[in-house]
Amino acid sequence: MDISVIAVGGYDEVGRNMTAIRCGKDIVIMDMGVRLDRVQIHEDVEVEKMHSLDLIEMGAIPDDTIMSDVEGEVKAIVCTHGHMYHIGAVSKLAHRYGAPIIGTPFTIELISQQIASERKFGTANKLLTLNAGETTQITSSLELEFIRVQHSIIDCVFAALHTTDGTIVYANDFKLDRTPTLGEKPDFKRLKSLRNDGVVAMIVESTNVQRSGKTPSERIARDLVRDVLLGTEESETGVLVTTFSSHIARIKTIVDAAEKMGRRPILLGRSMEKYAGAAERMKYVDFPKSLGIFGHRKSVDKILKKTMEEKDKYLPIVTGHQGEPGAALSRIANGLTPYLVGEGDKVIFSANVIPTPTNMSNRYAVETKLRMKGARIYDNVHVSGHASREDHWELLRMISPEHVIPTHGDLSMTSAYVELAEDIGYRLGDTVHLLRNGQEMYLG
Repeated sequence: MDISVIAVGGYDEVGRNMTAIRCGKDIVIMDMGVRLDRVQIHEDVEVEKMHSLDLIEMGAIPDDTIMSDVEGEVKAIVCTHGHMYHIGAVSKLAHRYGAPIIGTPFTIELISQQIASERKFGTANKLLTLNAGETTQITSSLELEFIRVQHSIIDCVFAALHTTDGTIVYANDFKLDRTPTLGEKPDFKRLKSLRNDGVVAMIVESTNVQRSGKTPSERIARDLVRDVLLGTEESETGVLVTTFSSHIARIKTIVDAAEKMGRRPILLGRSMEKYAGAAERMKYVDFPKSLGIFGHRKSVDKILKKTMEEKDKYLPIVTGHQGEPGAALSRIANGLTPYLVGEGDKVIFSANVIPTPTNMSNRYAVETKLRMKGARIYDNVHVSGHASREDHWELLRMISPEHVIPTHGDLSMTSAYVELAEDIGYRLGDTVHLLRNGQEMYLG
């Protein structure tokens, strides 16, 4: 069987991930993501109403028009987790292929919500759930297996595509967290046994490969958050926290800390409502009854007006950690809500800046405006959900693939991964490969 890997998106940038794996005439697509900063740079863009070709032209979603030149038929669309960088283009592109969309239960729930909100295209693809640790037959010669890993969103997996000539592992995204605060640790037993199957290639994220050492466990982040929230004697000021809406483990930590502070936790923003609501509804997490969740702008402003009357009684947990225009924190910083930041109020960023120029400039602007109002900024109270250099070293040695293809990063990230792989014994152009969007590489 001849096998090739088509780099559709995510090989020139952080985001808009999409990889096609062709095995003979059968094709399996891994992820269909968006690049959010290319959307945010335009004002008043309603993505749900936009045509896919316009979004491709903007560089916001993968340019899958190259798939028309690939001989074969798409048999499945596989999504490894629910971050927008990996599922954000499903409602724009999946309808072009008559293939089922396969994901873990939480991922499929988020995809179904996205499809329901789409206004330009109809997506009639079947939605199939596959749990970590399970397999499903895609064709007579292709079997898909989901392997449990940890990341900054629940229900994240590696996708192992088993063919008659060996296995292709799609490892995008992950961290090797042995002591997670929510969910189980990665399935190291299965990961170690993969090498016995004969791994032809591993397609792997490169986002944090330039960071030395190992990414700390989420338990470290839990302690950091608790230390900041509980470790102050000054309790009468306002406190705001912003973090990733999809990071349910982190949100649970913040909510629990609010309870110990004697403050009522409130989640503010549409994406908070989307992710936290789904996680609680599907019983991935158990939030206290005191938690309030407010998504729509009117309800957000209404609770913020009430919060303003008793700042020391509430802990707002808000969207906007990247400084996104229109997010709750950005509106607060711009004075567009009833909540007025005053001298000594604390704003805690339990999130890092995603490394794009747009994000960095937006975040800088929001922080500056908050400081001008007298806020005290607590920056980077956070632990990453992405593997660092030594985690990548460990995974490479654990799985021992014949070929390695880094993705989910710009050239500085993917080339840094190549250097790491060369330290282990891989050779550029021979067993470790640099691809750019639009390129196809033949494995044999």
